[in-house]
Amino acid sequence: MNPYPPPPPWAHELASVGVTGTNGKTSTTQFIAAALAAGGSGCAARVTTVDAALVRAEGTVGGTSTAPPTDHHHMLEMLAAFRAQGCGAVALEATSAALGLGFARAWPFDVGVFTNLGHDHQRTHGSFEHYLASKAQLFVHLPPGGAAVLNASDPSAALIAEVVPAHARILWFAGPGHTDARPDTRTEIDLRVRRTTHDWAGLEVELEGSGVAAGVPERLRLRSLPAIQAENAVAAILAAIALGVAPERAARAVADCPSPPGRFELITLGGAQFDRDPPTEPSEPSEPSEPSEHGPSPRVVVDYAHSPEALRTTLASARALCPDGRISVVLGAGGDADASKRAPLGAAASAADRIVLTSDNPRSEDPAQIAAELRAGIPPGHSYCVELDRARAIGLAIAEAGESDLILIAGKGHEQTQVSRTGTQPFSDRALARDALVLRMKR
Repeated sequence: MNPYPPPPPWAHELASVGVTGTNGKTSTTQFIAAALAAGGSGCAARVTTVDAALVRAEGTVGGTSTAPPTDHHHMLEMLAAFRAQGCGAVALEATSAALGLGFARAWPFDVGVFTNLGHDHQRTHGSFEHYLASKAQLFVHLPPGGAAVLNASDPSAALIAEVVPAHARILWFAGPGHTDARPDTRTEIDLRVRRTTHDWAGLEVELEGSGVAAGVPERLRLRSLPAIQAENAVAAILAAIALGVAPERAARAVADCPSPPGRFELITLGGAQFDRDPPTEPSEPSEPSEPSEHGPSPRVVVDYAHSPEALRTTLASARALCPDGRISVVLGAGGDADASKRAPLGAAASAADRIVLTSDNPRSEDPAQIAAELRAGIPPGHSYCVELDRARAIGLAIAEAGESDLILIAGKGHEQTQVSRTGTQPFSDRALARDALVLRMKR
């Protein structure tokens, strides 16, 4: 039975984009909201698992960025309030759990975006096929004139394309290295990333657009750092174009948009983003040229990567940005979740020079057992240690790093709590990383 009520009568007054996929949903949703705000009425809403906000043209946020909605009724209240403030479009992060329960019939999406499909949420859905089928619900219900924005670099996109109604169009994007073979014959690849180069000032992206995306600039410099954000950015640009935003305007808005908190976030000293409580206004990212104003220090990055695929791509970006130093990764895995991904997570972590195994959100499980299952994927002879206290693990990794090294703190990203057998406690990787950097400076 569908637990969601029918959409309210005013829902069709908001042009809506839904974003689904294993990785990249939050970033893509934030990029889309920025691009939609750049066209039309000059403002758009975003609703992600990180926050909800009314975004005005040129990236400014109207009012405050609030916590994400707690349930469907709360989400409708938020969207009604955004609509009352003149919002004409919304970008929504659509999880597989919600889609599997009928969310795509409870809210009218004009555009659906598929980022990728990886190894995650198998315990929730029971099988890979059910996981994919849940995400496909976003596209099955697209209306006449709607659009599906699909990742041609992901093999599962061809299966998604099969369920898109004939009355909706398909727009394809692709990352660097993708061949010209197309998974669908109805359309060519509309927007592809030809090449990416990045440094601590941002990500340089070379693009090739055709069809509806022919007006996209050949080069963009994103404020985001990791290479995977290039695919998220072009997906967002296509989604905005599908709703009538001019290609160049959509591209410029995405380029100017910062990544969400905890998505390959460089931790520096002295920024408001390190407060222990979430900021009410999204803070401006600090200049990423140096991690500290107080002297040489390793770079520290906090990222939400908690699937093997996400960790591999995140570590690849870390390696590209830190070619002359060592990479350390602080890594755990969530409890009461899919245990089959733990050994693959450990294997993915071996792309780092050193691994510090710790707890994530162990929930009802034994953190030592989770760490043992992660350790099973680490190749023999690879450097690792186990420190189950996550705060100590972060401090250890930062204290032992060299000045030219990089520490990736993976898995929790923006989260402000840690859940274990003893309950839910305040916990912020970002704040703890800053504390460890300050302590290092005092030594």
